[in-house]
Amino acid sequence: MLDKIYITRKLPEEIVEPLREKFEVQMWHSEEKGMTYEEIKTNAKDAHALWTMLSDNIDRALIESLPNLKVISNFAVGFNNIDIEAAKEHGIVVTNTPGVLTETTADLTFALLLATARRITEVEQEIRSGNWTSWSPMKYTGMDIFGATLGIVGMGRIGEAVARRAKGFDMNVLYHNRSRKLDAEETYGFTYAELDELLKQSDFVILLTPLTPETKGLIGERELNLMKESAAIINVARGGIVDEQALYDALVSKKIWAAGMDVFEQEPVPIDHPLLTLPNVTMSPHIGSASIRTRLAMMQMNAKDIEAVLESREPQNRIV
Repeated sequence: MLDKIYITRKLPEEIVEPLREKFEVQMWHSEEKGMTYEEIKTNAKDAHALWTMLSDNIDRALIESLPNLKVISNFAVGFNNIDIEAAKEHGIVVTNTPGVLTETTADLTFALLLATARRITEVEQEIRSGNWTSWSPMKYTGMDIFGATLGIVGMGRIGEAVARRAKGFDMNVLYHNRSRKLDAEETYGFTYAELDELLKQSDFVILLTPLTPETKGLIGERELNLMKESAAIINVARGGIVDEQALYDALVSKKIWAAGMDVFEQEPVPIDHPLLTLPNVTMSPHIGSASIRTRLAMMQMNAKDIEAVLESREPQNRIV
């Protein structure tokens, strides 16, 4: 009997075909429409390997309903959608896709920073709506990136890649992290700061920390009040790190100048979400790693790790 793999979203056949040669592979029929919790529970009931998306909720109850499961391979760097402790207790290997998306996500982060600073999506809408009728000395003005102070919360691989890009714009880079990055400080001139001090000094704050019990709600009303009125906050980490109601209030009351959001607490973000009504919020739909080359490379990593576990070999990207 061949081991069974269940894939929770339709992926390119060029990625899946090599697995079909060795295993029994079943795959959800849609690339756009994700599976419900109950659909995963039913369709994957006999699976030895579960290939999951970040949007899939793989909790303890689901894990315990899949008695044959040997490996969960998550199509993301983050894995807060999986109950890691439950997987560990049941001897299930969990893998992710670190490293490969670092530079791509850093590119998107900097693109969102630039778009927020210069109000790109807001002014594009002005053109499309026919509201650009004349030139004006101060109309559509934004904030300068070059020479500004950038504060990075979460100086992992992506944070360091963003900070390197910032040096090309002659930015002063502060960072806050659980541990000091002494080599990066020496090599690139980054400066460590406590969170409150970083928020007070930065013209732009970028969030790149993982979502954990410690970082959930890390940026709330108190933290936003510490920021400059001319400052912007950019979230490319996870939605739950920012109190979205507090962010909305800070933007409406002009306690901060703008925000850039690639992630939200609920995704896809509801169309009636208050943040969507604000012109000084620049948004993208969780596309940090969304380049063709990077997404295909992530799939290859997942596929190889699934194959390794099912063939009793050590996977390259094991979390537990």
